[in-house]
Amino acid sequence: MYIKIYFNDKPLFLCDRMTDEISVYAHHDDAVLIDEFSPHAVNAMVHEMRQAKVHAGIFVHSDLAALKKAFWKKFLIIQAGGGLVANDRQEYLFMLRRGKWDLPKGKLDPGETLEQCAVREVGEETGLHKVQLGEPLLTTYHTYDESGHHILKETYWYRMTAADGQQPVPQQEEQITELRWVTQAGMGEVLKNTYPSIADVVNAAF
Repeated sequence: MYIKIYFNDKPLFLCDRMTDEISVYAHHDDAVLIDEFSPHAVNAMVHEMRQAKVHAGIFVHSDLAALKKAFWKKFLIIQAGGGLVANDRQEYLFMLRRGKWDLPKGKLDPGETLEQCAVREVGEETGLHKVQLGEPLLTTYHTYDESGHHILKETYWYRMTAADGQQPVPQQEEQITELRWVTQAGMGEVLKNTYPSIADVVNAAF
């Protein structure tokens, strides 16, 4: 098993063993591999992932739960929910935000479940309020800095279906400039200009 955390567009794999997917990164000169579990090693990996010359990290330890706990202590954890929304024609809704294709998502409000958060955020960002929640897809992780804090955002993604007869409306306050229904066959264009974590959601769906 492994957990993938993005530092900008760079993946850090926390894993209990090497898989074929991870091994591809291990052979690159710009990847960092650590297999010694200690507080110093955890700090070193976080530091390395912030270096421009490093493009991937791999941290191997037999106890993945302990490894995750050690890394999570380094960040302020924020949970979020989001959705891959399909219509009756099996088209999927993407939104253009700050020049990149994205999926609707947002932070968990107090008292909400993750499922309620995902449905609410889809409604707010796309104007689709008749949405049926489906099965979980995956959880993505990415880091960023905000107001002096090192943030780790856990985003829980779900399949959703939107009832016909609704007109999507982009939430301009969130800098969403376009909403577009895309077929599975047409996703290549979207995936050329999106975030790696969004590509992971799409790959999990298909």
